[in-house]
Amino acid sequence: MGIGDVRSVESVVDCYYVDTGMYGTDGYGAVYIYDTERPALVDTGIGTHYDRILDALDAVGIGRSELEYIIPTHAHLDHAGGAGFLVEETAADVYTPEAAAQFLIDPSGLWEGTKRAVGEQIQFYTEPRPVPESRLEPLADGATLDLGDRELVLHDAPGHAFHQGILHEPDDAVVFAADAAGIYVPELDTVRETSPPADFDLEGVVEDAELIADLDPETICYGHFGPAPAADRIETYIAVITDWVESVEAARERLEDDEAVIEHFVEQSTIDEVWGETKGRAEVAMNVRGVLQYLDSE
Repeated sequence: MGIGDVRSVESVVDCYYVDTGMYGTDGYGAVYIYDTERPALVDTGIGTHYDRILDALDAVGIGRSELEYIIPTHAHLDHAGGAGFLVEETAADVYTPEAAAQFLIDPSGLWEGTKRAVGEQIQFYTEPRPVPESRLEPLADGATLDLGDRELVLHDAPGHAFHQGILHEPDDAVVFAADAAGIYVPELDTVRETSPPADFDLEGVVEDAELIADLDPETICYGHFGPAPAADRIETYIAVITDWVESVEAARERLEDDEAVIEHFVEQSTIDEVWGETKGRAEVAMNVRGVLQYLDSE
């Protein structure tokens, strides 16, 4: 799949995803499109290339006046940064977990926090535009969204970030997992950790993963790199994220300071072979910082 390409989600009726070209990395930015009676977008990308989402709507055959839902799974800008741009270009309202709503209405604090969290990666971002309060609907845990011929059910999943939710569509046994199931990397056929500052909580992440397992999906629609069959992936992610935190904690015990811990994992990582050197190194550093903050909070 290449940047700007639109593909159908196998086993999920009338569902597509577009590669927004996030961070200049093929597949990393997956935004989902439901071509249902009441059309919907799940997530919006970082906002830098929101025009690719509009092009994808055109390709699927959804008019901008026909789109009804824009559903950011959480307020992190790689999932919600395009919401303010897209609401200006379509008739859709924005639906998001209650805890995320404030950050979409006034994204200024989120923008400053993102710059601190992502470091060098900020070069890929565009400052988000606010979503008018009149166009935003906060969703409580358990809320349902009527797409006409099916429903999406929101479940709070605050381990990765306190404002994160996942979406379950029971008819096709699919979960839109945001970052609650980690990052599936097709080239490596593996699931990788995601542990950004400032809200990462290991116990919460494990609980969220177990929630997804209890929903028993056949397909997981990851927020990055697209959909994948669900078999065994949740068990794998629980092991991956637990081992990741333990490895950072062990490195902290033997190295002189936190900067040395970050540098250790950056130099050890081979993920830049998939994501490129700039993105790969910055991603690893961010995830280490998130674990270090979590360890400090225990």
